[in-house]
Amino acid sequence: MLDPSSSEEESEEVLEEERREVLVVANSSQRSHPAAPRELGRQGDGGAARPASPSPSVRSEGREEQERLQREESDKRLRLQLYTFIARCIAYPFNAKQPTDMARRQQKLNKQQLQVVKERFQAFLNGETQIVADEAFCNAVRSYYEVFLKSDRVARMVHSGGCSASDFRDVFKKNIEKRVRSLPEIDGLSKETVLSSWIAKYDAIYRGEEDLYKQSNRMALSAVSELILSKEQLYEMFQQILSIKKLEHQLIYNACQLDNADEQAAQIRRELDGRLQQADQMAKERKYPKFVAKEMEQMYIEELRSSVNLLMANLESLPVSKGGPEYKLQKLKRSQNCAFLDIGDENDVQLSKSDVVLSFTLEIVIMEVQGLKSLAPNRIVYCTMEVEGGEKLQTDQAEASRPQWGTQGDFTTTHPRPVIKVKLFTESTGVLALEDKELGRVVLYPTSNSSKSPELHKMVVPKNSQDSDLRIKLAVRMDKPPHMKHCGYLYALGQKVWKRWKKRYFVLVQVSQYTFAMCSYREKKSEPQELMQLEGYTVDYTAPHSGLQGGQMFFNAVKEGDTVIFASDDEQDRILWVQAMYRATGQSYKPIPASQAQKMNSKGSNIHIDLTQTADRAQKHGMDEFISANPCKFDHATLFRVLQRQTLDHRLNDSYSCLGWFSPGQVFVLDEYCARYGVRGCHRHLCYLNELMEHSENGAVIDPTLLHYSFAFCASHVHGNRPDGIGTVTIEEKERFEDIKERLASLLENQISHFRYCFPFGRPEGALKATLSLLERVLMKDIATPIPAEDVKKVVRKCLEKAALINYTRLTDYAKIEGYSCVSSTTDTLNQAPPSVKLEEVIHLAELCIEVLQQNEEHHSEVRITALAAFAWWPDLLAEHAEKFWSLFTVDMDSALEAQPPDSWDSFPLFQLLNNFLRNDSLLCNGKFHKHLQEIFVPLVIRYIDLMESSIAQSLHRGLEQESWQPVKTITNSLPNVALPKVPSLPLNLPQIPSFSAPTWMASLYDSTNGSATSEDLFWKLDALQMFVFDLHWPEPEFAHHLEQRLKLMAGDMIEACVKRTRIAFELKLQKTSKSTDLRIPSSVCTMFNVLVDAKKQTAKLCILDGGQEQQYHSKIDDLIEETVKEVISLLVSKFIAVLESVLSKLSRYDEGTFFSSILSFTVKAAAKYVDVPKPGMDLADTYIMFVRQNQDILRDKINEEMYIERLFDQWYSSSMKVICMWLADRLDLQLHIYQLKTLIRIVKKTYRDFRLQGVLEGTLNSKTYDTIHSRLTVEEATVSVSDGSGLQGITMKDSDEEEG
Repeated sequence: MLDPSSSEEESEEVLEEERREVLVVANSSQRSHPAAPRELGRQGDGGAARPASPSPSVRSEGREEQERLQREESDKRLRLQLYTFIARCIAYPFNAKQPTDMARRQQKLNKQQLQVVKERFQAFLNGETQIVADEAFCNAVRSYYEVFLKSDRVARMVHSGGCSASDFRDVFKKNIEKRVRSLPEIDGLSKETVLSSWIAKYDAIYRGEEDLYKQSNRMALSAVSELILSKEQLYEMFQQILSIKKLEHQLIYNACQLDNADEQAAQIRRELDGRLQQADQMAKERKYPKFVAKEMEQMYIEELRSSVNLLMANLESLPVSKGGPEYKLQKLKRSQNCAFLDIGDENDVQLSKSDVVLSFTLEIVIMEVQGLKSLAPNRIVYCTMEVEGGEKLQTDQAEASRPQWGTQGDFTTTHPRPVIKVKLFTESTGVLALEDKELGRVVLYPTSNSSKSPELHKMVVPKNSQDSDLRIKLAVRMDKPPHMKHCGYLYALGQKVWKRWKKRYFVLVQVSQYTFAMCSYREKKSEPQELMQLEGYTVDYTAPHSGLQGGQMFFNAVKEGDTVIFASDDEQDRILWVQAMYRATGQSYKPIPASQAQKMNSKGSNIHIDLTQTADRAQKHGMDEFISANPCKFDHATLFRVLQRQTLDHRLNDSYSCLGWFSPGQVFVLDEYCARYGVRGCHRHLCYLNELMEHSENGAVIDPTLLHYSFAFCASHVHGNRPDGIGTVTIEEKERFEDIKERLASLLENQISHFRYCFPFGRPEGALKATLSLLERVLMKDIATPIPAEDVKKVVRKCLEKAALINYTRLTDYAKIEGYSCVSSTTDTLNQAPPSVKLEEVIHLAELCIEVLQQNEEHHSEVRITALAAFAWWPDLLAEHAEKFWSLFTVDMDSALEAQPPDSWDSFPLFQLLNNFLRNDSLLCNGKFHKHLQEIFVPLVIRYIDLMESSIAQSLHRGLEQESWQPVKTITNSLPNVALPKVPSLPLNLPQIPSFSAPTWMASLYDSTNGSATSEDLFWKLDALQMFVFDLHWPEPEFAHHLEQRLKLMAGDMIEACVKRTRIAFELKLQKTSKSTDLRIPSSVCTMFNVLVDAKKQTAKLCILDGGQEQQYHSKIDDLIEETVKEVISLLVSKFIAVLESVLSKLSRYDEGTFFSSILSFTVKAAAKYVDVPKPGMDLADTYIMFVRQNQDILRDKINEEMYIERLFDQWYSSSMKVICMWLADRLDLQLHIYQLKTLIRIVKKTYRDFRLQGVLEGTLNSKTYDTIHSRLTVEEATVSVSDGSGLQGITMKDSDEEEG
C-alpha cells in the first residue's frame, strides 16, 4: 500500500511531485534547513497568475496572505508525512528499545507553585502552622527563606523551567548540614537524627497540610509517565508533538495497517531493499555527497550496504509472532561484520521439509446429541473424541433422555489437516459385555479457516440401528500458529514443484523474517508434501488459463526460470492470497487486479473488502499520498531535523525539569527513526547541539553533560574515530561542526562569566564542573591532543574577570533596590551624603559582598572536589576572581573612608567584618585586597591606641587625685548614668553590623566589693582595649605581636603607677587613724588593699606575654605588687600593735614598787569596805578584745583575698604575742599586780581563741612566745592563789567555757 503506481515511471513522478510540494532539497546548509520547506512552497506557487489589484498595498497584502496559507499547507503536509514514518517506527520497532537506565526527571516548579511555597514558609515563620520546631530550626528556615526563596535568581531559574522540588530540598539540606555540624553534642541525640528531623519538618512545610494526600498520587503518576510507554501513549505523544489530529492518526493507522505485524515487516523489507537499490544506483551514477577525502566515496557505499545488512540482521533476529515484537522481549542484535547477510540471493538459504514445523491447538466442544430414540431414558451415554495419531478424551456421563455435556477437549497437533473422530457410546448392561456399545460416530477434517461456531453433524450409525437421524452438535476451533500467514485450497501448476494441475491444501509459512515458503500438505501429515521458497518471486494477478480445468480466479508467482500458476474458487480468496504473498516476497511492485476500479465504482457490487474501504477513506481525506509515499525517496536528514526540533520544544514545555534530556519514549522513537531511515549519527547530534544551544541562549536551563555527550560524538566522528562505525565525513558535517564548535565555546564562556546566574545556588547539580569539562573539550584542536592546562586556565581566568564585574554590578544594583543608593563613587548622592551614611552603606555593601563570595564557595565548590584531578587550578582562579571582585569594592570603600572625619573610629566594624572573612580564607588571607585593607587601618589602629593610652593615663591621674576610696558597690546605682569610654566591643557573628556594647564587668559589680572606681575603670579600660585589639585579629603576625606587646607593656606601666599611688594613699590614710582601742579600720583602707589585690589578679591577664623580655617585665610588676602588699600588711599590723602597746602602757601603772600603784591599791581597798568597786582592768581587756574582734570582722568582710587575710592575721597574732612577751620580760623580777594578771590572762586567752577561729594555724598559735607567756601567767596565777585568799575570782589560764564571752 506504499506505492499505488503500476510502473516504475509512475513511482518516479510521484516522487518528484512530493519533493516539490513537501520536502526540501537534500544536503542543504544547516541554517537554511528549517525554512527550506516554506521557501520551496513559495517557489512552487510563484508562477501562478493573479488578478489585478486596485492598489499595490492591497496586492501585497493578498500575496502575503496567500504565501502564509501556502506555508501553513506545506508545513502541514510535512508533518503528516513525518508522522506516517514515525507511526511505522512505533508500530514495528526492530532496532531500538526504550531505555530503562535514564535518570528520572522531577516535576518542574512554576511561578504559582513558587509563590505558594513562599507563602507556606512565611506562614511557618509567623507561627501560623501546627509544626513544632526549636529556635535553631526556625533560624535555618528564616535564612533559607530570606537568602534562597526570595532570591531573584531562583525566580529566574523557575521561569526557565530548570527547577524542581528536589532542587529546593537539596539546597535546604546543604544549608542545614553546616548548621547542624556546628551545634554542640547532645547525649543520646545524634546529629544524623537532628538532620532527619529537620528534613521531615521541611517536607511538611513545603507540602502544606492540604497536599499530604495529593502529593503521593501525583508522584506515582509522574514516575509512570517518565518510564516505559505503550504504543498508544507513544502515538498520542507524537500527535501532540507534530500537531496531528486524532482523525488523521486514525486514517494513517488504518491505511498503513499499523496493527498488522506482517504488513509492517513486509514494509520494512521493501524499504531495506529500496535502500540497497538506491546505494547501487548511487554507485552506478557516481553521485556522491562531498566528502573531505576522495577515497571516502567508495567507503560511503560500503557503509550504506553494511547499515542495511545490519538492519536486515536485526529484523531477522526478531521472533516471528502474531502480535509483532514486544519491547520487553526485543533484543537488538549487532554484528561487527554487517555484510554477512545477503537476502537477495536465493541460493544462500535453502529450506528443507524438516525446517517447516507447524503446531496447532485444537479445541473440541461437544454440546449435545439429537435424535437418540433407541435407548431407555435412564440409560447412560457418553462421547469420546480424538485427533488421529493422538490421545483420546471422554466426556462426562449423561442420561439418554438428556444427552447434553458442554465438555471441551484440548489437543495439540503438527498436522495442518488433522482428522478428528467423535463417537457416542452407551454403557453395556450385559454381564458378559467387555466393551460399551457404540451408538454413532462422526469424522471431521478441520482447517484453520473452518468455522469455529457450533454446528450439527450427522453421525454414522451401525447397521440395524433405530437412530437413523442421529446428530451431534459440536464446535471445532483450530488456531493458526503465528508464523502461518495464510492457508486454504488452491489449484497449482509449476515447473519445478506441483508439476500436475491439481487442487491442494496450501499453507504460507514464515520461517524467519526474511524466509517464507508455500507448502502443500496432505491429510495426517506434519511435513509438507512439496514446498517453494518465495524469495525472489513476484506475485501478480493473471487472466484465466483456458487449458486448465478447475479454479476460477488465477494468479501466478514468477521468477527467472520458473513460473507457478495458482487458481482459487472465488475473487476474495484470490485477493487475500495475493496480499499475503505480496508481503512475503518483499517486492516493490504492488499487484492490482484489473477489474478493481470497476468494482469499486459499482454500486451493486457484493465485494466489499475492508482494506479497500480504508483506502477509499484515506484517499478521500488526502492521506493517500503520505501513506503510499516511498520512504527511500525522501531526505530523512531534513525530516529528522524537523522531528527532533519539534520533540525538543515539546519536551522543554512539558511538566518535567528535563534540562534538555529526552524522555525514554522519545529517545526510543528517535533512535528507531535514525536506524530505520539511515539518519547519520553526526547529523543527528549536530542538529541536537544546534537546538540545545538556541534554547540555552534564550534562557532555558540545559544540562552541560548533554551538550558534552553530543559534542564528543561529533568531534570523534569528524576526526575519524568512528563512534558509530561510520568512517566517512562529509564537508558539510565538518563545516557545521566547526561553526557549532565556535558557537559552543562562546556560549560556555558566557555561562562561566555568568556562573552565579546560569547555575544559581549550584543548580543543576554539578553543572559548573561539567561546563568547565566541556569547555576544555571544546578548546581541544582534535580528540587525541589534550590542550595544555595553561590555555584552559587563561580562558577561564578571562571569564571569571568578567564574572567579577558582572557580579559586583548586579550587587550594587541590588543594594540600590534595598534603599542603599549611595554605593557608587560616581553618584551625586554619595558626594552629598554625610560621612556616617557613606560608612553605613559601605558596611552594608561589604556584607553583601561577603554573602556573595560565601555562596560562591558553598554552592560552586563541587569543582574543588576534582581539584586534584583535571581542575587543580580552579581554586586559584576563584581566588583571583574574588580579588578582582574586592578590587571593585575597594573604590567605594576608599571613597567612604576618605570622607570620614579625623580621629573617627566608626570604621573599625568595617575592618573587623572584612578581616574576619578574609583571614579564614586560605587563598584570600594576606592577598592583595587584604593587604590594602591593612594598610588603610594600620594608622587608625596606632592612632587609636596612642589616644587611648594618653586618655587612660590622664584618667588615672585625675581619678587618683580625686579618689574618695569608697568601694565600688556604693556607686553602682549611679553607674548606668556614667559615660563609659568609647571602646568598641565587636561581636564576631556575621553579617550583623558590629555595635558598641556595655562592658562585661558591670554585671560583676553587684556581686563583689572590689577596689575603687578609679582602679576598676583602669582595669576595665585596659582589658577592653586589649580585647578590642584582639578582636581585630590582625592578620599580619609581626604587627599583631607588636600591638600585643605594646598593650601589655602599657598595662604594666599603668598598673605600676596605680599601685604606687595607692601605697602612698594607704600610708597617709592609716596615719590619720586613732591609736586607741576605738580604732576601726575604715572602708577606704580596705578599698586600697583590694586595689592591690585586684592589681595582682589583673597583672596575670593584662601583662603576661610569651617571651623572655616581656616575662621579665611582668616579674618586676609582680614583685612590686607583692612588696607593696607586704608593706601594707606591715603598716596595718604596726597600727594594731600600737593599740596593744597603749593598753599595756595603762597596765604598767600597776607595776610593783611604783607610787601610782600604791595609791591605786589603797584607794580600792578603802572604797571596797563601803561600796562594790568594779574590777580594775576588766574594762580595758574587754575593750581591747572588742577592738580585735571587730577589726577582724571588717577585714574578713571587706578584703576579698583569703591568702592576704591569713597572712595579715598571722603577723598580727605573732606581733601581739611578741609585744606581750616583751612586756612580761621587762617585769621578770617583779610580781604582777593582780589586776595586771587578770587583764593579761583575759587578753591572751581571748586573742588565742579569736585568731584560732579566724584560721591561724596551730603552729603559729602555739609558738614559743605563746608558751613563754602561758608559763609566766600560770606561775603568777599560782602565786596569787597562795598569797591572796580571794584569788583571781574565776579568771585562770586553764581552758574553761565558764568565762563570759
